[in-house]
Amino acid sequence: MLANGKLLIGKSDKGQELVILPQMANRHGLITGASGSGKTITLKVMAESFSDAGVPVFLADVKGDIAGTAVKGEINEAIQKRLDKLAIKDFEAKSFPVRFWDLFGTEGHPLRATVESVGPEVLSIMLGLTEAQEGNLAIAFAIAKDENLDLVDLKDLRAVLQYVAENKDTYSTRYGNITTQSIGVIQRSLLTLENQGADHFFGQPALNVQDFFATEDGRGVINILHAVTLFESPDMYAAFLLWLLSTLFSTSPEVGDLDKPKLVFFFDEAHLLFNGMPAYRLKRIVQVVKLIRSRGIGLYFISQSPTDIPDEILAQLGNRVQHSLRAYTPSEQKAVKAAAQAFRVNPEFDTEKAILELGTGEALISFQNEKGAPEIVERATILPPQSQMGAIDGVTRNKIINASPLVGKYDEPENPESAAEIIQQKADTKAAETAAAEEAKIAQKQQEMADRAAEKAANEQAKLAEKERIAAEKAAAKAESDRIKAEEKRRAQAERDAKKVKSKADRFLGNVIGSAGSAIGRKITDKILKDLFK
Repeated sequence: MLANGKLLIGKSDKGQELVILPQMANRHGLITGASGSGKTITLKVMAESFSDAGVPVFLADVKGDIAGTAVKGEINEAIQKRLDKLAIKDFEAKSFPVRFWDLFGTEGHPLRATVESVGPEVLSIMLGLTEAQEGNLAIAFAIAKDENLDLVDLKDLRAVLQYVAENKDTYSTRYGNITTQSIGVIQRSLLTLENQGADHFFGQPALNVQDFFATEDGRGVINILHAVTLFESPDMYAAFLLWLLSTLFSTSPEVGDLDKPKLVFFFDEAHLLFNGMPAYRLKRIVQVVKLIRSRGIGLYFISQSPTDIPDEILAQLGNRVQHSLRAYTPSEQKAVKAAAQAFRVNPEFDTEKAILELGTGEALISFQNEKGAPEIVERATILPPQSQMGAIDGVTRNKIINASPLVGKYDEPENPESAAEIIQQKADTKAAETAAAEEAKIAQKQQEMADRAAEKAANEQAKLAEKERIAAEKAAAKAESDRIKAEEKRRAQAERDAKKVKSKADRFLGNVIGSAGSAIGRKITDKILKDLFK
């Protein structure tokens, strides 16, 4: 409730108004107490008051009972009794401007982030990795960045991890040791995370956190993350809120001291973030908590006991509300003592004893004054919320979602070309090149075989032609030799025949001439010679 420009949260037993000064609201705060002690009511009253002061709020609804902030409340008998006790006359039941968000996109605007924007540190918390495994994951992120492999969703990260593992010998010299065992653990953890529904969160269009910094009619919008399903995976819930807080820090400019915060962020069930957190991670969170107020952002942790919050962070929380605690065991008694010692002592009561005696809706309160110093602790009653208590029905929720100016902005998931597709293209190109090289190798081998076969055939043909040429030459030579021999034989025979005829003729003529010697004899002789030599 806003009273005289101040956030009225409760009144002390003496009627003193206990208020958060808007200019001190970004000095952070703490709401603690056992289950059922009234922490949720205090959260609602603070969120409503910030909204009335024009300050946007982000909070997680882990039980589904804060959604009623969007609906006008009802002043019933119990609430009227409390108002009478607090002597509040100008209390108004009303609704507040609310925007619903949901990582799974069913109970609010889808809320997504790219794997790259979440980063290896927060993702390691989600996956429950060791420091060595986180180192391997960081190497995969570095390689993806250097090789322009956009990490949008989980399939991109799985593809990059496999790609890095397959080429680890190439990358280890430059980026550090990469072990297939660590990569395997990360891959299995990613599968578990995906089974928890994380694939709904990783993707595009990614959330623009500046959408949280919204006002309507001068009142700050209360951004409510429906976290009922998300809270079933505590590590993912805590890591998501840490990522969101880190993103707000990294994307918001420094503004110095303001008259009121630009945004107030409530971190419910904050103990989940710090359980088993190693020192190197805690150091980073402490730095964010210290510096984020210079961005105009107030941070309020909600948990059961102050001992759930590391001392380095407790020291930064100036506005505190302590509901009742139980002290049945030594550890619980120690927690009560620690909670009491965190307040400035009020001499009018025993703080430690008061913590054990507080009823539902009562609390010990100490807020910072104008000088930034914590006030003396007061025992007080928290105001009732002005909006509806508890959950809302689906019809009402859908009407609020559909009336939001953000409707349609994040509804449909996008699937841009990113690491998985690029790596697949590389693999396809490499496979095609390998296949082409293999085909070229086979073709070359076949060509070589064909060339050898052709050369062999040509050689055989040449040998055959040479053999035929030689045979033809031999045949021709033999034929010529035979012809010459036959010619010589014919000539010799002709010569022999001529000699024989001549010899016969000579003998005959000799006989004729010798016996006749007459003219008739010569005629006969001439006739015979002519006949012989025609």
